[in-house]
Amino acid sequence: MQSRGNLIAVVTVAAAALLAAGYGAGRLGGDKNAAAVPGRTSGPQAAAGLASGPQRSHSQPEAPPADAERQGRVSVDPKQQFTHFRVGNRNVKSIYADGKVTWVGTSGGVIRYDTVSGDFKLWDARNGLLSNGVFFVGKVRGRITVGTYGGGMSVLDEKTGSWETFNVPQGLGDAFVYDVLEASNGDVWIATWSGANRIRGGALKDRSKWDLFTVENTKGGVPNDWIYALSEGTNGDIWLATEGGLARYRQGKWENWNHARGLGADYEKVKNDIEYKNDPAKESAHHARQKVEMGLQDVTVAYNPNYIVALEVDRDGVVWVGTWGAGLGRFDGKTWTNYTTAEGLPGNHVFMLHIDPAGRMWVGSNKGLAHFNNGRFDLITTADGLFANNVFSMTTASDGSAWVGSFGGVTHLRHVTARPRHASR
Repeated sequence: MQSRGNLIAVVTVAAAALLAAGYGAGRLGGDKNAAAVPGRTSGPQAAAGLASGPQRSHSQPEAPPADAERQGRVSVDPKQQFTHFRVGNRNVKSIYADGKVTWVGTSGGVIRYDTVSGDFKLWDARNGLLSNGVFFVGKVRGRITVGTYGGGMSVLDEKTGSWETFNVPQGLGDAFVYDVLEASNGDVWIATWSGANRIRGGALKDRSKWDLFTVENTKGGVPNDWIYALSEGTNGDIWLATEGGLARYRQGKWENWNHARGLGADYEKVKNDIEYKNDPAKESAHHARQKVEMGLQDVTVAYNPNYIVALEVDRDGVVWVGTWGAGLGRFDGKTWTNYTTAEGLPGNHVFMLHIDPAGRMWVGSNKGLAHFNNGRFDLITTADGLFANNVFSMTTASDGSAWVGSFGGVTHLRHVTARPRHASR
């Protein structure tokens, strides 16, 4: 790959018109370093597994993947700076690196990819999951776990290849699961569209250990029942990203923060940089109610400063949040600082936050990936080799390489570097 100046890392991204729907249309980029699959080097791409071949328009109907595209092997050139893996017309919402294996959560199932052998296998509603849409993939209590779009939470027995699903009858608040967190005290927290579950001690099979926290039973401590992300603080606090603001659970007590308390940039500051012009309130009664509750009736574009999409807590205990059109928020426990395109953020819709093992903060936005570096944003976009500019997922492998997800594919970055593009003001 040719870079302009320094060698730039490349990432893959997913796009969405309505984040609440989870899986939207994406804008696709070139893929000269796509991993090759023996026997398939051209032709339309309909695979849900890892494959190669020209991308097809997202407006075309997606055919079910053939058996050969559900399990197989890909070959890559390890000398390349990056490799693109295609997943067909699928949106990559979550990626998890587990030793030599990378797990890819897509809107068409979850893929296990062995980075040494090149073998991959797809699981979806035809072989163990209750839903094809995967929002979360990670390891909980030592087992691979996925949160799905309408099919609950499923846990894999890797020896047998079978899945055990936990759903509403088992205590889950909702069949739509966005995030799962295993806390340092052993509790398991699950973010759903109907509140947050806590399973005390991680005893998933003991119904008596399941709690559900909602707006109603916390008396507004949880500001909204649609929970999108979870993170643990340095002192054991549990932080929740909701559609109505940021919530904190500390020793049985709740507190929350919204735009009125400093979360998110004001509309006047970002209104000229809102890329998504479609108003979610026109598509969803839920979002219409949200606008009224938050006094946003006069806003006709995709902007809601209380709607938190991404969440991380850094090693210093600082909380970082990605909002729906109101930029990146930083909260030190007392003061909010909000970063927007005016401060160098590539886009004001922040879809993903990732803190790598070195403690570096990566911000996935609607207009590229940014590394927050001493008060400035070092930017990577398609101009530098990015697959697309809407970044939804990222993980760092044990060898220091990065994996980033997009609509249609994943990029493996063997050397992750970025160069300054914008300085904050």
